[in-house]
Amino acid sequence: MTAPVPDALQTPSLPRRLACMVYEGVLLFGVLMLAGFLYSTLTQQRHALQGQHGMQAFLFVVLGLYFIGFWIYGGQTVAMKAWHIRLVDAQGLPVTPKRALCRYLASWLWFLPALIAAWLARLQSSASIFGLLAAGALAYALLALLQPRRQYWHDHLCGTQLVISRPRPRKKR
Repeated sequence: MTAPVPDALQTPSLPRRLACMVYEGVLLFGVLMLAGFLYSTLTQQRHALQGQHGMQAFLFVVLGLYFIGFWIYGGQTVAMKAWHIRLVDAQGLPVTPKRALCRYLASWLWFLPALIAAWLARLQSSASIFGLLAAGALAYALLALLQPRRQYWHDHLCGTQLVISRPRPRKKR
């Protein structure tokens, strides 16, 4: 029989992590809308397809700054705070900037296979592409069940882990 994992390194359940991811997506909608407005205003973009690749690169950087910044300073994004989940390294310590960058880049493994499949199949319908992305993300999430600590594959690759982060009790006055 194995020893119980201390609370500090206990892995959140897969449904909890997926719910946090959905909540993160809702929050990022606002962040990306604001960033897209800023980009289109500064570049005086008049048409959605004009400067499309520049905007995609800009939004990729904005997302990177969002995630890496929150992971380095506190280990939690806004959604992770709400769901009491924290990102730490394999030893339970805060992540370094290099490790956070590695995790951000590797986390695109969630979507890369589905995007490549959509491109190879020459899918044009937004619904088809979204359905393929959703199925791919769900399959990737289920792969965590094959890991001993139930961590995602990009966490395994980068030496990071998601753990339950219990809020500190408030001091009574």
